[in-house]
Formats: sequence, C-alpha cells, structure tokens
Amino acid sequence: MRMTDQRRVIARVIESSTDHPDVEELYRRAVAEDPRISISTVYRTVKLFEDSGIIERHDFRDGRARYETVPDEHHDHLIDLKSGRVIEFRNEEIEALQDAIARKLGYRLVDHRLELYGFPLKAEDTPPESEE
Repeated sequence: MRMTDQRRVIARVIESSTDHPDVEELYRRAVAEDPRISISTVYRTVKLFEDSGIIERHDFRDGRARYETVPDEHHDHLIDLKSGRVIEFRNEEIEALQDAIARKLGYRLVDHRLELYGFPLKAEDTPPESEE
C-alpha cells in the first residue's frame, strides 16, 4: 500500500484514538492536522485500511460504522446504551467458556466477537473503565 501524506495523517489519527470513532469523527480529527484532506479521502482510506487488516470495523447498533486499530491483544466491548460509551474489557472466564462451548460442539474456536449492550444500573453510576 502506498502511504501518502494524507493516509499517514489518517493512520495517526486512528492510532491515537482512545475511543471508537466513525468516519465523520476521523475526518474532523484529520482535517485539524491537514485541512486539505477530504471526507472522500477518509472514506477511501478507511476502506483500504479495513481491507488490509489494519483496522477493524464495528457496528455498535448506533447506525454508524466505528473503527479501531486491530488490537495486539483480544478484547471485547460493553456498549453503554445511555451514553454510547464503548468500554473495552477482557475476561478470562468468558474466554474459557467460549472455548469450552466450541469444543463441546466439536469446534476449535479461532475467532469471536463479543459485544454486550446495557444501561448503567443507576443513572448516576459511572461504568467501570475495564475489567481485568
């Protein structure tokens, strides 16, 4: 893949994101660094990065595709339906249970995606950052 200056900016924006931005948000952040970047360049670049396995696309039921770099280590997501916040977590018990279910059904698990959707138990509660 040829890395143009604009693709480098978009790659930096995605890499530095701590959230799961959609294309519109990636565009806003990229234009702040290079005003010559067009929304169509961001769309094309995101598609290229996704097809190349550099980023992952998520649909968290809010009507927009959201992206993150392919993580070094697997994690799952909890989506706060009130705020839209996406919380990344990893839980070894869940991982072991998924492997056991696959084995019981005669499969070797090679990949999965777990997305949990919920509302805070109390309106004033703040969801945890992550679960180890």
